[in-house]
Amino acid sequence: MNRIFYKLALALAAVAGFAAQPAFALTPNDVLATIKTEAAGTPGFKGFSAASGESFFKAKHGNDWSCASCHTDNPAAPGKHAKTSKVIQPLAPAANAERFTDMAKVEKWFKRNCNDVLSRACTAQEKGDVLTYLLTIRK
Repeated sequence: MNRIFYKLALALAAVAGFAAQPAFALTPNDVLATIKTEAAGTPGFKGFSAASGESFFKAKHGNDWSCASCHTDNPAAPGKHAKTSKVIQPLAPAANAERFTDMAKVEKWFKRNCNDVLSRACTAQEKGDVLTYLLTIRK
């Protein structure tokens, strides 16, 4: 009886482990494609620009902050939160393979960070430009 219970427990643990894994992992290009679909509904949308993304990333906005205030001018390097001094892992996907692989996290962090930096939500154009720029960064 104990053997059957043990085998059943192992089987359930294995199934639970698989269930905890995402159905599939996105790539940063998948995330960019999702943002592009969102932006395509905007009148005048012509695509994303790495140059515009870099400019947006480094420019100071309403709260006198920029994305680079916490993520540094080199998104392949670790950053530090401007208020809490908490270390932030590199933002560029080439330097941090976990970045931009989960759409829910991407939306959460764009929402939070755009509100901090801009005092508003980022547009799909802004998000796409920034991600396009970040995809050009190498280690």
